[in-house]
Amino acid sequence: MPAAVRPGVRARRASRRHPWSALRATVYRVVPVTERVRDVNEDELLRRIFPLLPVGGSTQVGPGDDAAIVAASDGRFLVSSDVLVEDRHFRMRWSSGADVGHRAAVQNFADIAAMGGRPTALVISLVMPGDTPVDWVEDLARGLAEACKPLRAGVVGGDLASGESIVVNVTVHGTLDWREPVLRAGARPGDVVAHAGARGWSAAGLALLDSDLIRPTHQHPLVKAYLRPDPPLEAGRRAARAGATAMLDVSDGLLRDAGRIAVASDVRLDLDEAAFDDDRRALSDAALVVAQAALRAGGAGDLVGDIGQAEAANRLMNQWIWSGGEDHGLLATFPEDTTVPEGWTPIGRVHPPGKAAPRVTIGGRRPVVSAGWDHFES
Repeated sequence: MPAAVRPGVRARRASRRHPWSALRATVYRVVPVTERVRDVNEDELLRRIFPLLPVGGSTQVGPGDDAAIVAASDGRFLVSSDVLVEDRHFRMRWSSGADVGHRAAVQNFADIAAMGGRPTALVISLVMPGDTPVDWVEDLARGLAEACKPLRAGVVGGDLASGESIVVNVTVHGTLDWREPVLRAGARPGDVVAHAGARGWSAAGLALLDSDLIRPTHQHPLVKAYLRPDPPLEAGRRAARAGATAMLDVSDGLLRDAGRIAVASDVRLDLDEAAFDDDRRALSDAALVVAQAALRAGGAGDLVGDIGQAEAANRLMNQWIWSGGEDHGLLATFPEDTTVPEGWTPIGRVHPPGKAAPRVTIGGRRPVVSAGWDHFES
């Protein structure tokens, strides 16, 4: 008999519930699985990349055959090659695929511009681990395309391989358009030394990132200069038209690359320290912040020693300007009676070599900073 109708028994409300009703509702989110290059075959990866790459105005036969065909308008072509290695030239936590693709393209374009030429085509070889995200590779292709578009240069072929880290090797082709090339060996005593592009900005951006003082962003001009350098490519052709006697791309530091012109031409380049005052003003805030961080961390080492932060910042600026690489500006020499073309800044003079003088001097004196980047120097 139910309790509610049993004689002498107080009725009670039944409180039994389904045993699962005590569990809280669980919300499940679908987390997308990152597709890796090991999850697709080579043909599938190429099928995704090819539509993202530019054909180029000089391309007659592009990717798909055993070799590409690129028009050589005056019967000659320029060729150069450069490589980016993960954790040597870029870090995945700082650089997107598009950043690396852009950088890989423009550093090669700068070599063509330094000859007075115009880029026409790129061949890309890409080595990567199997866990590389497919969308990173697609982003790399977009970065290459973005850099190629203004020049109507094409990506006409390449190769894919697996390896321990990401390596991007680029071979660039270009044309002189019936002009004579500008070599490193033509500087003469009396010539004006001039530079086009940024000086020390990429090195400053790298220092800010390496000190964990700023997140990777294109909004900060110095960080952007490291992530996506912007070489003055048209300045190379203007220099050639103006009669430049020697020229090169500054990729390993101003002092080291100036020394290469000096050795090739058997001259001495003397740089005017006052010509870099604007660069110091542009880099001063970053140098002070990096110097303060180094002093706080106790990791300033030989850079700081017993000096204060102002002098430490000054030394940093000098190091970035004179020795910092990867701005990919252009360094050239012009005849003394030539007007330096638009986009170029006079920064020194060419002199006879001298018996004991170094190949590059600053205000007539031996530089007190390191010459620049060397891949195999400890």
